[in-house]
Amino acid sequence: MSGERRGGGDPGRDRRREQIRVRRELAREHAREFAREQGLTGREEESAERLRSKAAAATGATALTRSRVRLDQPRSDRRRLLPVYDPEAFGRLSERVARFLGTGRFIVWMTLVIIVWVLWNIFAPDHLRFDEYPFIFLTLVLSLQASYAAPLILLAQNRQDDRDRVNLEQDRKQNERSIADTEYLTREIAALRMGLGEVATRDWIRSEFQDLIKEMDERRLFPAESDEGDR
Repeated sequence: MSGERRGGGDPGRDRRREQIRVRRELAREHAREFAREQGLTGREEESAERLRSKAAAATGATALTRSRVRLDQPRSDRRRLLPVYDPEAFGRLSERVARFLGTGRFIVWMTLVIIVWVLWNIFAPDHLRFDEYPFIFLTLVLSLQASYAAPLILLAQNRQDDRDRVNLEQDRKQNERSIADTEYLTREIAALRMGLGEVATRDWIRSEFQDLIKEMDERRLFPAESDEGDR
């Protein structure tokens, strides 16, 4: 039984051995390519183990490169069905449009265009009129303009809200820093006042000198009484 097992072999083990042999061949091939690229051909001090380790590292890096996306390189553009646009550029355009729509110049120009439109389609010759009464094409144009103006205005308002939110956050942090600085200065001033309360001031020293001068004058005026008092 043992002889049959040894002679027959295990198919799974043979397959693993074949895979190991193929990997070794690939490692040797990568080692030769690496040595050829680095100019190591003919160097006797370069050992075979080092070449194999470098080849294994190169093989592992190649496998990782094939299996994973390189993070140090930009991703290739994907084909998209929808059009690609720059959100910042589109947002700036919407702000310009919303800023223009909110001016009196836009109202004046729109009023003039409507008046010219109506007068032309009423008093112009029949073959030159392009929008007969009740001016359905004019209504369609105004509706289209309103349908585009409303989202643009909302987009501009959202961008303005984001800026206001950022400004409010910065103002809140600035106020917190100002309050902290004010509290620190208040504590320092209180500490200085407490320290000055224990220091001799000019008025206190002057009053002490005046008391000493008065006492010396009194001793000069009444020396006998002071001597008897001492006896």
